[in-house]
Amino acid sequence: MNGLDSAKSGKAGPIGGDSCLTNALTVDVEDYFQVQALATHFPHSSWDSVPRRVGANVEGLLYLLSTEDIRATFFTLGWIAERHPDMVRRIVAGGHELASHGYDHRRADELTPAEFREDIRRTKGTIEDIGGVLVTGYRAPTFSIGASNRWAYDILEEEGYRYSSSSYPIRHDLYGDVAGCRTPFRPGTGRLWEFPLSTRRFFRQNVPSAGGGYFRLLPYWFSRMNLRQINVVEKAPCIFYFHPWELDPGQPRVSGISRRARLRHYMNLGVMQHRLSRLIRDFRWGPMDEVFAERLGVPSSQATETP
Repeated sequence: MNGLDSAKSGKAGPIGGDSCLTNALTVDVEDYFQVQALATHFPHSSWDSVPRRVGANVEGLLYLLSTEDIRATFFTLGWIAERHPDMVRRIVAGGHELASHGYDHRRADELTPAEFREDIRRTKGTIEDIGGVLVTGYRAPTFSIGASNRWAYDILEEEGYRYSSSSYPIRHDLYGDVAGCRTPFRPGTGRLWEFPLSTRRFFRQNVPSAGGGYFRLLPYWFSRMNLRQINVVEKAPCIFYFHPWELDPGQPRVSGISRRARLRHYMNLGVMQHRLSRLIRDFRWGPMDEVFAERLGVPSSQATETP
């Protein structure tokens, strides 16, 4: 088993008993060759010829979460769901929330409104049919909903989604809406909510605090401190994310990529399992639809089967 074969059970309470808030633990279910940093080396036309590792990585992750009695939200690519239907069913059987990550990791800000509608409709139908549950959550690949394509929110609501977690109000060369709102908001006049990825305010700057590459690249105490500050000082739940491939230090190394891409993708893969194990014991965690149930005003999607 990749990445998590040595996970150990045993629970510990949240840090110092400082916060009883439950934070949202989220997983972007995609394989290593589908990430934005490697897009030029793995065009979509090549994907079916690349050996997939996501199934084994998710299996190990599900084992770890079950030993800690933690449920999460799995934002899943439709392309992956079609090729790993049993994995999707195991996610649902574990009590986790199944949500959409788009069909094949195309950025929302590179699609026309018609293409975006087709993408999210196709993905929702695909993973609902496989998982047998209603899908109400969406996360745009590479956090690609921002000021230039706010029309996407209207389409999401029209297509039956109740929330998005597609905005990251930070400065980054591949994504980010530095002027975006840090806290949950309704982007339109309807019922749809946007839940931005977590940031901490420090010297008038938004410090990324939601996981991903920053969780691997920076010391563990830095992430822990930021999450604790949001919980204790702002009295708000955090949204944390990671990818199954980050738990797979044995994944193939791609040659010929830039130094920046190599750093982002491969640095500290070997410590990710240990850090994640610490993190899920240091804080309280749950799926998005549970953490934000009061705003959403609906029961957990896992309790609602599709017609």
